[in-house]
Amino acid sequence: MDITLLTHFVAAAEAPDFARAAGVVGVSRDTISTSVKRVEAELGYALFDRAAESTTLTEIGVAFLDDARRELAQATGHGAQTGGGSGGGKAKANKGKGRAPAVKGQPKLGKKRQSR
Repeated sequence: MDITLLTHFVAAAEAPDFARAAGVVGVSRDTISTSVKRVEAELGYALFDRAAESTTLTEIGVAFLDDARRELAQATGHGAQTGGGSGGGKAKANKGKGRAPAVKGQPKLGKKRQSR
């Protein structure tokens, strides 16, 4: 199962509602909801009680939460042990169009102000 989906599920299970879970993870509420629905579709079970006002896990959801936490810990621990994926690269210089420096004795570049 995708690690991103598991991360979204764990955040939704730990937060009081999907909106706060989305804020914690840094995605939209719809993304959290879609991720949870995809996890439920893959498992074939409802993990959340949709009738409740707040985020409430079903019995299967509670059991899966432990498995999801374990799998996330294993995935993040495994990535840290291999040392790969820490990213980084060569920084690039800004090649934007800035103003050219004024040179003494040369006419000023750009549009001149209109005088009265």
